[in-house]
Amino acid sequence: MEMIIDFPGGAKVDAHFGGFTVRTDQPPGGGGEDSAPTPFALFLASIGTCAGIYVLGFCKQRGIPSDGIRIIQRAQTDPATGMIGQIDIEIQTPSGFPEKYLPALIRSADQCKVKKHLENPPVFNVYTKMV
Repeated sequence: MEMIIDFPGGAKVDAHFGGFTVRTDQPPGGGGEDSAPTPFALFLASIGTCAGIYVLGFCKQRGIPSDGIRIIQRAQTDPATGMIGQIDIEIQTPSGFPEKYLPALIRSADQCKVKKHLENPPVFNVYTKMV
């Protein structure tokens, strides 16, 4: 997959791919207008929404309504490094959700492709090219 990243002004940085544009910005303290999420916020959102896709697929495959299901994601920062040290993903289900499926629901969310890539990161090659 190829993405084109451009700089539309201020502290905005956008990604274009597959007919979509994902816009990012920085808060005013970082020189931006706070008009869009930061790239790091989108990164974190990709984890929760990816887990959500797997939870939704699990429910659809079994004919279980997804109404009332929510995922709460909490990122905990390591004060020594300033990096995220732990991410908790809590799957909240409504009271009528079949209890026998709860362990399988966790296993389905655990299959998130974004999470799997973090566990086995790709190699990054960063370089310049004059055009």
